Amino acid sequence: MSAELRQDEILLATHNLSVSVNGAPILHGVDLAVRPGEIHVLMGPNGAGKSTLGFALMGNPHYEVTEGRIDFNGEDITGLSTDKRARAGMFLSFQNPLEVPGISLGSFIRNALHQQTGQPVKLLAFKKQLAEAMALLSMDESYADRDLNVGFSGGEKKKAEILQLLMLRPKFAILDETDSGLDVDAVRTVSRGVEAYQQQVGGALLIITHSTRILEALHVDVTHVLVKGRLVATGGEELVEEINSQGFERYLG
Repeated sequence: MSAELRQDEILLATHNLSVSVNGAPILHGVDLAVRPGEIHVLMGPNGAGKSTLGFALMGNPHYEVTEGRIDFNGEDITGLSTDKRARAGMFLSFQNPLEVPGISLGSFIRNALHQQTGQPVKLLAFKKQLAEAMALLSMDESYADRDLNVGFSGGEKKKAEILQLLMLRPKFAILDETDSGLDVDAVRTVSRGVEAYQQQVGGALLIITHSTRILEALHVDVTHVLVKGRLVATGGEELVEEINSQGFERYLG
C-alpha cells in the first residue's frame, strides 16, 4: 500500500497476499490499494494468476490464502465467506458464467437483492428497475423469465452479468474477462452498462482484461501488470496503451 494513502481513503486493499490452489502457489506477495470510485485494470499473459486474484478476493474456498490479508471497507475480510463478502458490497462477474436450470434470471436477481439487504423486494419497483437496466443493455425482457444463462449466447451471458451489476449496485466489482468472445457491438453494449454502473453508483472496479476494448468508454485510474503471480508493474492509463502496442515481452524476463 502506498504510504501517501490514508487508511480511510482505501476501499479494498491486499497486503502481501499469497494464494495457492490445490497446494500449488499461484500468487506471491500481491499488494493492491483501491480507492472508492477508482477503475483499476489488471493485465498479464495467460496463466499469470489474474483470475486467481479475482476468486481469492471474493473468497472462493478453492483459493487458499497462505500469507497476507484482504481488507474491505476498513475490515479484515480474509476469513469471510463469499456470501458475506457479497453482502458487504463485493461482486464478481465470471469469465464463463454458469448455467443454473430451475431459477429464472429475474428471480435470481430479486433473491440476491433480498439477501443483500435483508429486506423484502417490492415486485413492481423491482420490475421497473429491471426493465430499465435491460433496455440499457439491449436485452429482450423475456430473458428475465428464462432460466439463468440456460441457452443464452455468450454475449447474452455477459450482458446478464452486467445486468446483475446494475441491479445489485456493489461498492466494488471485479469483472473477469467480461469482453472476451464478444463482437464489437456487444462489447460496446457491455461497456455502456459498466459506464452506467459507475455513474449511478460510483463504485470501484477491478477489470481483468486482455483486449481492453471494454475500457474505451471508461477512464482508467491505475493499471497493473501481473506475471507469474507477481505484480511487476503499476502505472496509469498509458500502461494500457504500451501493452496494446508492445505486449508483455519486457516484463517476462
